[in-house]
Amino acid sequence: MQENGKALKRKHNLIMEDRKTLTLTGISDVDSFDEQTVVLITDIGELIIKGDSLQIKGFSVESGELSLEGRIDSLSYQEINKNNGGFFSRLFR
Repeated sequence: MQENGKALKRKHNLIMEDRKTLTLTGISDVDSFDEQTVVLITDIGELIIKGDSLQIKGFSVESGELSLEGRIDSLSYQEINKNNGGFFSRLFR
């Protein structure tokens, strides 16, 4: 997403229901995922989701929306390490 040469920031929101489902917006990329940890890239930092039986139910690169199910134990943000590409960029090199 660019406008006049500048990257547009996506609004980042999340809605968690009963620690079982999580709907997010403003996701730029999925860095890594397994049943215990999902690492997502947002404009405001890397979001690390930990839990059990985590499954990504849907992800749209165009809209930046992602839905996730499983038992969610924690959410934490970290600064983005700009040296690494995302999961899909590493996959298609």
